[in-house]
Amino acid sequence: MQDLFLHYGYDFTEYSKTSLQRRVQRLFTLDKFPSFAEFRYRLKNDPHYFRRFVEEITVNVTEMLRDPGFYKTLRAKILPVLATYPFIRIWHAGCSTGEEVYSMAILLREAGLLHKSLLYGTDINPQVIERARSGIFPVSQMQKYSSNYLQSGGHMDFSSYYTANYDLAKFDTALAEKMIFSTHNLASDFSFNEFQLILCRNVLIYFERGLQTKVLNLLDSSLENFGFLALGNKESLRFSLIADRYRQFDGKEKIWRKVNEIH
Repeated sequence: MQDLFLHYGYDFTEYSKTSLQRRVQRLFTLDKFPSFAEFRYRLKNDPHYFRRFVEEITVNVTEMLRDPGFYKTLRAKILPVLATYPFIRIWHAGCSTGEEVYSMAILLREAGLLHKSLLYGTDINPQVIERARSGIFPVSQMQKYSSNYLQSGGHMDFSSYYTANYDLAKFDTALAEKMIFSTHNLASDFSFNEFQLILCRNVLIYFERGLQTKVLNLLDSSLENFGFLALGNKESLRFSLIADRYRQFDGKEKIWRKVNEIH
């Protein structure tokens, strides 16, 4: 992993070793390398193959309106608070292929807030960011996404948000006009704005404790006072160094409100 940091600037040393080893072994086997030395040589000397490596070892599991109860809480409790701001900035950290960002745009549109919002979607993987920018997803997923949408409190016809063409669904470009997608490495990059809501769901579980602390500090420094931080259902601020500055906003969902800045 030190080779990759020296050659490409990607630092995977504090990623969960179990998850990382499993994914590296899978790629090694999949691409039929005769030895680990050859695998290592290819990574160091072939930037195109390194892009494949990043694509394979970063976790890109996502779906629109995943965990509908979470989005129902956003609709009922978080968006009414954000509505009081003159302009709303939301960051989806580790957004993968962008389904979560489009989910948020749909909620904002239905709340009448999309016109005064800007959604940032970032990920370490440039390939998934390109797919997110396209707003094109498999049409085979739309039935599942429509079900999530209804369970999250949606009342529209979900198919009105996209145009289906054979096996692909292209989402409304009016949603994408309020999105900015870019690569960002949570392990090494800095804060780039101040947000009222940050979502970093199911990302920290793939990091070792030291990197979790570093990322939480980054998210904290990027969040306005009284802003909201949302994590995945297996993640928590409990026992973290920033825990005393946050209060869990909802008893069931993993959403915290920043109530105290460092003085």
